[in-house]
Amino acid sequence: MLFSFLKRNKGKNLHTIAFYNLENLFDTKDDPYSLDDDFTVDGFKKWDSNRYRRKLSKLARTISKVGVKTTNLPPVLVGVAEIENEKVVMDLLATEPLNTLDYGFVHHDSPDERGIDTAMLYHREHFTVLNSVPIALYVNNTDGGRDTTRDILYVHGKLHGEEVHVFVNHWPSRREGFEETSHKRIKAVEVITDYMEQIEAARENPNYIIMGDFNDGPHSESIQLLVNTKSLYNPMEKLLTPGRGSANYRRTWSLFDQIMVSHSFLNYKKGTHSFAHANIFDEKFLTQYKGKYAGSPFRTFAGRKYLGGYSDHFPVYIQLKYNA
Repeated sequence: MLFSFLKRNKGKNLHTIAFYNLENLFDTKDDPYSLDDDFTVDGFKKWDSNRYRRKLSKLARTISKVGVKTTNLPPVLVGVAEIENEKVVMDLLATEPLNTLDYGFVHHDSPDERGIDTAMLYHREHFTVLNSVPIALYVNNTDGGRDTTRDILYVHGKLHGEEVHVFVNHWPSRREGFEETSHKRIKAVEVITDYMEQIEAARENPNYIIMGDFNDGPHSESIQLLVNTKSLYNPMEKLLTPGRGSANYRRTWSLFDQIMVSHSFLNYKKGTHSFAHANIFDEKFLTQYKGKYAGSPFRTFAGRKYLGGYSDHFPVYIQLKYNA
């Protein structure tokens, strides 16, 4: 099912903006300052150059295909999560077929103890970066100690000449329990909305694109707070069903991966972009073919077991129509 807000002129001047959690895209080298030992040659996951190159190839092919059926173009922006460092992003963009496309990227190291960050890929023909900053997220664990989680990546740029403000997120996980960690994700909302208020003090009616793995679904308190506080439009609310999502845990679908936009994208003024579609990129080649988890994302690892798949998440995407 493809949720459509704008049905006319389908495919004309459409551009894809995607988000993809890459499931632990680590290189094979040991970083003494992060907990990456599992993803080394001597680690229990036996992460070697062959497995690394195989994963890069799968991810590169996937990213190049997101939204292509309706645009005939690769994505213009792609937010990614669970990347170890700048090197793995460079290796990804050097992998076929992304190496034939004119992609740049924005990345900043974050303090996450596992060493995973977010980044944004952008097609230079369509997007120009004006500036970017990592926004620190200071949250504490139940014992009072700091949870060194991912920064929020902010990118200010121009999409076909129109200014946009992009936030790429990977909010704190639920690993310690939903109730025990929900305050961390509420804090992330406060951090983003505070930053948006600074933008609004300098610019009238800014265009926002807020994407990420939020570790909360569209109807969660944190997402509802973000949407309602800043009057955002979340097309992902209509995509989550009992039989469909972006990740599957114990045979239950979730849609933690989302892309929200400001209401300024719900217009048709010349020289601007209008929201057109939203979807989950859950093509069959990305799924596990058989067994009790058939139809779920074909992941790289299931615990210690190497499966050799793509990611434990499907990409999600929206499409914007440029009003020429």
